[in-house]
Amino acid sequence: MANSWWEIQVMCDPIAEELVYWRLDNFGCSGTSSESKGYANLIKAYLPQFKAQQLDLAALALRLRQDTLCAEMAVPLVQWHLIDEEDWSSSWKDHWHPQEVGDRFLINPAWLPPPENSDRLIIKLDPGVAFGTGAHATTQLCLESLEMRINEPTTDIIVADIGCGSGILSVGALMLGAKRAYAVDVDPLAVQATRENQEMNQLDADRLIVAEGSIDHIKTLISAPVDGILCNILAEVIIDLIPAMTEISKPGTWGILSGILLDQVKPIADTLDQYGWVVATFGVGKIGAV
Repeated sequence: MANSWWEIQVMCDPIAEELVYWRLDNFGCSGTSSESKGYANLIKAYLPQFKAQQLDLAALALRLRQDTLCAEMAVPLVQWHLIDEEDWSSSWKDHWHPQEVGDRFLINPAWLPPPENSDRLIIKLDPGVAFGTGAHATTQLCLESLEMRINEPTTDIIVADIGCGSGILSVGALMLGAKRAYAVDVDPLAVQATRENQEMNQLDADRLIVAEGSIDHIKTLISAPVDGILCNILAEVIIDLIPAMTEISKPGTWGILSGILLDQVKPIADTLDQYGWVVATFGVGKIGAV
């Protein structure tokens, strides 16, 4: 029999989306998708059946209610049901279409032909079970920030992508002209998805180096400090990684950090300041960076 998954559906106000994503991530969901439903957003998250019981899901709904009430937002509508693995891995694809991001990118599902006559950089993507389709607001902001950081046809920029997911940020950096990207993730399924997307976008393996692990593994791969750091994960994880980020950086290194709620900005900014980083308008840069 096919394995079963919980599909958790959260209908919420768009301004509560990041808060909902954070709570679902903490709950252990393996992937999420989002679509607009009139004035609301419908977020779907997936979790193997064996990881949660009905009481756990009821507790999750209560936490989501408490989260939004504390943030003075509208309370979301939460419901869940079981689906087979085959349905989980394919049904969300019906709602994902080519999407323009920023001024230069177009994210194109791998199973669809790319739009004709587009002058954008087309990222072909199949997130697999890693998820990371480019639909998430934090991913889009990271890609837009990359456009500002890498804007020359050919550069010697080397980036580190920590928690790479589907590899979308590494692929985007290389398409913009970065010389090399080191992409790591603790999830082997994410590593597999990144390698598949590297091949799908015809990027040489010596330009996109993918490995299972975290920033400590990047230290073993690089011979010199990197020029940029990409990190779109949970805020508490980012705080723990800042000392190691500093170790692989140099005075001109910049960072694009995302996945951070408003009330998490101060502790992250304080930790960055402690290690000599300066928080800028569109990202993070070491002292001395332009």
